[in-house]
Amino acid sequence: MNSKLPTASLLPSFRRLAVCGPGLLVMLADTDAGNVVSAAQAGASWGYRLLPLLLLLMIPLYLIQELTVRLGIHSKRGHGELIREHFGRGWAWASIAGLGVAVAGSLVTEFTAVAGIGEMAGLPRALTLPAAALALVAIITTGSYRRIARTALVIGLFELAFFAVAWAAHPDWRMIAADTADMPFSNREFIYLMAALIGAVFNPWMVFYQQAAVVDKHLGPEHLRAARIDTAAGAVITQCLTAAVLITAAAILGGNGDRHSALDSVGEISRALAPVLGAPLARIVFGAGVLGAAMVAGYRHSLEFRPRLGPWFYGVYALAVAGSATLVGFARDLVWLNIGAQAVNALLLPLVLGLLVALAARALPREAGVTGAYKWALATTTCAVCALGWVGAAAGWIGST
Repeated sequence: MNSKLPTASLLPSFRRLAVCGPGLLVMLADTDAGNVVSAAQAGASWGYRLLPLLLLLMIPLYLIQELTVRLGIHSKRGHGELIREHFGRGWAWASIAGLGVAVAGSLVTEFTAVAGIGEMAGLPRALTLPAAALALVAIITTGSYRRIARTALVIGLFELAFFAVAWAAHPDWRMIAADTADMPFSNREFIYLMAALIGAVFNPWMVFYQQAAVVDKHLGPEHLRAARIDTAAGAVITQCLTAAVLITAAAILGGNGDRHSALDSVGEISRALAPVLGAPLARIVFGAGVLGAAMVAGYRHSLEFRPRLGPWFYGVYALAVAGSATLVGFARDLVWLNIGAQAVNALLLPLVLGLLVALAARALPREAGVTGAYKWALATTTCAVCALGWVGAAAGWIGST
């Protein structure tokens, strides 16, 4: 009799574990090549000045993704389906178009990682980019993307080495304080990088994916607390990892914290790992981590929306892959191409977040609605993130013309 009690007592724990996953996974997949490159560029060029922004973004990141969880649980609908149901086909197509632009930009960032890591190993883009493009198309057409995504996610965990390196770099806290007290908001390059970091954190595919994952797992209101914990853990981990990349780049590549020239290549980031891991191992760890993150992000950006939509889906996806790989193949500066793609995400935020908040007001039942201080915190942070993203992206592009 008593021998059965421990097994029975473990059942609630297993149920809680079954709820976890979408929030943590979507955040880890978001820590992709674009995120790493943008954070490293910020640290190398501007020291620790953008570190407070990365840490503060934990709050709106959690608030926004928690809202997708709430919508998925109470509506039992995916994000695009819910938009069409409440606001019509026009807004649904607008949201899908925005998602398409973001997915294309994300594919560009993943191919910059492939090209950059390949060049670090002495392989030309003419070899690495077609191979990566064919691999992505093969994954979706063969239906093997779930198994490969799990493998890529495990490989991508090599990025966690940045935590150890950031600690070993012994950042100067006085320098961090001095940098954060010196914010050059009048400098267009600075606020452009700020917009890129915002775009790297808030990618439209995250909203679509996490809401779909919640619906697919058939989560109910009784799972909301566990799903919130899952989402909060993901927000903290991904932003701390991105902050570790910035700290490492600022301490090792950024010298004394003054403004420095931009990174010359994606592979140059591996230099930040060399003092702790040694140059050969640093290249291996960095290459494995970023390539793994790139592959799992490429899967999450597009494949989770299922090829069930018909043969045209395969064609559109193949064209997006081929176009993104071709653009990267002819790009002179992979780092700034990567950052430009993140800035595009920042411009898409009003559409994505605006529809999300509007759905919360329209689709959630009264007992699950956003009210009180939480409502004001969501509105304030959403408006602030959108405004910073737009101003930074616009100022950067105007300054470059």
